[in-house]
Amino acid sequence: MEQKYNAGKEEIAIVLDFLPNGYPFDKTPMHRKTAIVQAMGTNRFTLLELVPRKGEFLQPLAEVYIGDGKREIIHHINGRIPFNKLTHTAQQELTPIIKEIIKKNDKKFVDFFNKAQPLSIRMHSLELLPGIGKKHVKELLIQREEKLFENFLDIKTRVKLMPDIETVLLKRILLEIEGLEKHKIFLD
Repeated sequence: MEQKYNAGKEEIAIVLDFLPNGYPFDKTPMHRKTAIVQAMGTNRFTLLELVPRKGEFLQPLAEVYIGDGKREIIHHINGRIPFNKLTHTAQQELTPIIKEIIKKNDKKFVDFFNKAQPLSIRMHSLELLPGIGKKHVKELLIQREEKLFENFLDIKTRVKLMPDIETVLLKRILLEIEGLEKHKIFLD
């Protein structure tokens, strides 16, 4: 059984791109087009297409509330969008935004290392992380058995030749967003 890193709905999204006149390839008459926001949720990295309230103009990297309560800036959520539908600008914003989310939520990611379970008899979910092989997994499991990890530096210090954890997490999340992985750890 796969272990999900995040549970619950997205409450906050970060603007990846703002299209004030909608998509350029959309054949809808100009007077009927609505502004579109391409965004990513901060909890489960969900790629979303949002419609802002009339008169709102959003910059990339702006945080917007998209939860169930009253939304000041976002009128409604059109739904999820696949990676290949993101604009070039939105795709370029993904890496720095994900890096920032990882830094801000390092405790959640350390918890993943502390709680990760096997996927099968032959494979552990930690092996799904790029650069983490069976030797790393074995050492991670031994070290967390002795004492749970406290932060990224603790993991790096206690596990020999451990690759940069933030880079490993970033690569994995990008692979999942791009739809290049069968198993999902950080996305739903």
